[in-house]
Amino acid sequence: MTNPIVGVVMGSSSDWDTMQHAVQILEQFGVPHEARVVSAHRMPDDMFAYAEGAAARGLKAIIAGAGGAAHLPGMLAAKTLVPVLGVPVASRHLLGVDSLHSIVQMPKGVPVATFAIGAAGAANAALFAVAMLAGDDAALRERLAQFRAEQTAAARAMALPPVA
Repeated sequence: MTNPIVGVVMGSSSDWDTMQHAVQILEQFGVPHEARVVSAHRMPDDMFAYAEGAAARGLKAIIAGAGGAAHLPGMLAAKTLVPVLGVPVASRHLLGVDSLHSIVQMPKGVPVATFAIGAAGAANAALFAVAMLAGDDAALRERLAQFRAEQTAAARAMALPPVA
């Protein structure tokens, strides 16, 4: 098995409904990855160890999903130099807006790239990771170009004819 180069982490197993969309994109592009629960609140020592060992284990990006207080992406970013891509997971009460606000309000010097709430954000975070990795991988860059061409073709196929 190839060592993972992207980590997909979440605060609890209930976040999987959202974060599986990141994993599906990474699988589609053949990017070696891992997915696991690393809770900032329930298992902080494990979370710190994950972040501190990420670069040495070969991770090039971490996609971190979190709902509610959403501390996971920021806490990971504070403990690693590996880029962290934050995905707000929709929460029961505030529909993920609380998660989004928690992630985007990181202090200067602790950057977290932040994506849309939910499945679209998880998929886009994975596509962003693919784009980052494609800078050094011509085959991956070609697969990404083909993916985007297919999206464009699908959009054109749905377009209505011009109004005369």
